[in-house]
Amino acid sequence: MSDYDYDLFVIGGGSGGVRAARVAASTGARVALAEDNRMGGTCVIRGCVPKKLMVFASSFREMMPEARAYGWELEDGQFEWPRFHEKLEVELDRLEAVYRKLLDGSGVEIFDSRAKVAGPNSVALADGRTASAGHILVATGGHPIRPEMANARFGMVSDDIFHMKELPKSILIVGGGYIACEFACILHGLGVEVTQFYRGAQILRGFDGEARGLIADAMEERGIDLHLGTNIVEMRPASEVGGKSGAEMGMPAEELGRHDHDEADAGAVAPVPMWVKGTNGMEKTFDRVLFATGRAPNTRDMGLEEAGVEIGRRGEILVDEYSRTTVPSIYAIGDVTNRVNLTPVAIREGMAFVETVFKDNPTPVDHELIPSAVFTQPELGTVGLTEEEAREQEPIDVYCTSFRPMRGSFAGKPDRVLMKLIVSKQTDKVLGCHIVADEAGEMIQLAGIAVKMGATKADFDRTVAVHPTMAEELVTMRDPMRSA
Repeated sequence: MSDYDYDLFVIGGGSGGVRAARVAASTGARVALAEDNRMGGTCVIRGCVPKKLMVFASSFREMMPEARAYGWELEDGQFEWPRFHEKLEVELDRLEAVYRKLLDGSGVEIFDSRAKVAGPNSVALADGRTASAGHILVATGGHPIRPEMANARFGMVSDDIFHMKELPKSILIVGGGYIACEFACILHGLGVEVTQFYRGAQILRGFDGEARGLIADAMEERGIDLHLGTNIVEMRPASEVGGKSGAEMGMPAEELGRHDHDEADAGAVAPVPMWVKGTNGMEKTFDRVLFATGRAPNTRDMGLEEAGVEIGRRGEILVDEYSRTTVPSIYAIGDVTNRVNLTPVAIREGMAFVETVFKDNPTPVDHELIPSAVFTQPELGTVGLTEEEAREQEPIDVYCTSFRPMRGSFAGKPDRVLMKLIVSKQTDKVLGCHIVADEAGEMIQLAGIAVKMGATKADFDRTVAVHPTMAEELVTMRDPMRSA
């Protein structure tokens, strides 16, 4: 029995922190966890889970005309946001309860309080209590940020989307990353008039160029007003330029979700209709403006630097391959480290931490060849190198096909899908796989296994196709489209 109150104290009740706490407790360790917001963190409460449910809800809009093309007689319905939102909140409450039950069942002591590091082996709670621990694990995640510009406080961030009591009629989304593009597709599918500004030359920077272009085309084809190379020059409440007043259209501040220790919302106010002028000359009033311009780690006022933990220039906790900070007793996992900001990665990091610290099995975190998906419409599934990255590394062959899938083609839809393999000329190894299609996320999970195992193009070729499917194209492309 150590002299500490706990063997492990976890700060943060998101997916990574909860998994680490539970698994550590299963080894017999005395574990406590502190969370000052809702258990489940960004993914469960204000990220992946509610977002995916919104993706499902938004996809039904296109099913109506498609069903008629297949011979069904039905009328277009009307989406009721309050009805969906009420059920969404019930589901999130259920999931939070599941997380709490899992912790309780594992013997983890829960503190519903904000916690900060008070020393290498000490944690201070907001209510004045302190606790000592042999190890401290920081898993506080990240938060959305607003740009530094006049009146940005009137805009929304992604957290706020899940707390709207009613849908706006129009919205300007600022940003071109996956969060911006996903919400553009979701809100358009729910009937909102969507305009999107992105300062770059193409959306989804960092993903495969060909895939990015196809998704941008599909978004515009669906009716999203996408403006590339465009940013906001000026924005101010519409009431100041003769529009509807903020009192008429503004969302009550208490209806908004304020999370992550208020870092996301410093100086924020209730969103109101905004008059916006863009660098492209557009001047327009939108019911809402959503900033999807980046996220930052939750490290402010955490006592980390005072305890000797080194912080990076973007506010991230610097860790080694074992998730250990510059203080040997303090570790960090998940988005707060700004390595690969995905929920399954945070969970893997938490598992590796437990192996290293509580099972005497030093386990570095493997961040190579991680499959991921962007839930736009159509979806993007990706694993490994993009064509642009691969050709900078070595000579490659690019196997690629784009076509109208059977289901949509029959219904007269213009949508195209993309199946793409990046292959090493020297080793025949598949370096990357990129899919743009409905359910691409499901497909890339399976393709990711093959790529992670080091499959070659010959391995793909000798796999019999499943016909008729979209995914069969991954194993029937015989000749490279191009080489680089």
